[in-house]
Amino acid sequence: MQYIYLHGFASSPNSTKARDIGDRFAQIHTKLKIPDLNAGDFSQLTITRQITQVAAEFSNNSTPVTLIGSSLGGLTSAYLGQQYLQVQRLVLLAPAFGFLSHWLPKLGDEEVQRWQQEKYIMVYHYGQKRKLPLSYDFVTDAAQYQEKFLQRPIPTLILHGKNDEVIPIEASRNFGRWRSPPQVSRPWVDLVELESDHALSNVMQEIWQAIRLFCQLP
Repeated sequence: MQYIYLHGFASSPNSTKARDIGDRFAQIHTKLKIPDLNAGDFSQLTITRQITQVAAEFSNNSTPVTLIGSSLGGLTSAYLGQQYLQVQRLVLLAPAFGFLSHWLPKLGDEEVQRWQQEKYIMVYHYGQKRKLPLSYDFVTDAAQYQEKFLQRPIPTLILHGKNDEVIPIEASRNFGRWRSPPQVSRPWVDLVELESDHALSNVMQEIWQAIRLFCQLP
């Protein structure tokens, strides 16, 4: 089994979660790849580019892949799982389902229109600790990815904070259609709701235990 971790939007392989999970994999002597999804040019980031970049990391001998993705990395992981049969397990940490519908309203209509007209917007990059330009191509590319197309029955563990202020937990609940009465359209999805926010920093031990159990790690 090949394990790959996908960091979130405007983040890096040096993020707190990436380092934490990377260290835990090292402690059990299991290799975890953590590619830099900024690819040296955050300004031209798109979900399509992330998918292409990560797929290139897959070994060419059909070794099965487990993807662990955080936020936008979680969303990207879900689409990789849909497109590549080599992906046989998904762990999604606060996955950014409906990312544009949550993010763009916070920017406001005027700011989004300005972005479209001027082609670039300045976004705070947590990995670089400064603002960097991002092309509007990110929006046009992301708009083509619709969660309704994610229908491959791949074992999926979602870990999401109940107090997530960036991607509301309803996004993950709706993905599995966890409603009352239950109408589970994706019975292969297991959602674990945690007492945390988007960072999940206070529940990393719980997350690791869930990952170990789900992935049958030593």
